Amino acid sequence: MPPKGKGRGGGGHKGHRRHFTTPEEVAAQQEKEEKERQWRERRNDGGDDDEEDGVKSGSSSEDGSSEESSGEEEAKKAKGVEGLIEIENPNRALHKPKKTSAQVVTDKEQAAAPQLSRREREEIEKQRNKAHYEKLHAAGLTEQARADLARLAIIRKQREEQARKKAEEKRLADAKAAAAAKK
Repeated sequence: MPPKGKGRGGGGHKGHRRHFTTPEEVAAQQEKEEKERQWRERRNDGGDDDEEDGVKSGSSSEDGSSEESSGEEEAKKAKGVEGLIEIENPNRALHKPKKTSAQVVTDKEQAAAPQLSRREREEIEKQRNKAHYEKLHAAGLTEQARADLARLAIIRKQREEQARKKAEEKRLADAKAAAAAKK
C-alpha cells in the first residue's frame, strides 16, 4: 500500500535523476546479446569446433571478447558464499585405504605437532616441566626437596629422642615396681 500523498506514480524520492537509454546503447546491447547467444550455441554444438567457427564468423577478437564475457558470467553465477562452499554428498561412500597401526602412530605424531595451538603447546610444555621438577624433587636435587629432607631429619631426631625418654621412664618405673615387690 503506497504511503499517503504520493499518488499513483510508483513513489520514489523527488531528487533522483532520470536515466534514458540512447538508441546507440540499445543497439550495442542487442548486438552484444546476439554475440553471446551465438557463442553459447557454438559452445554447446561444436565443442572443439570453436576455433573454426570463429574464423568463419570474421575476426577472432570478437570471439575472444565473447569468451571473456562468458567468464564474467560464470563469476557472476557464484553469489555470496556459494562459490566458497563445496557441496558434498553425505551419502557417497568414500574408499579410504586401511592403515596399519605403525602408519597410524607415525601419522598421529606428525599431525599432532603442527596442529597444536599456542595454548596446547604451552600446556604440554608446562606438564613436561612439572614432571621434570618432580623427578628432580624425588632425587633431592631441588632446594625445596633439601628443605623438606632437613625438616624430616629434625622431626625424626625429635621422635627418636621422645622414644628414648619413654623407654627410660618405663625402665625406671619397672625398676621401682621391682624394688617395691622385693620389700
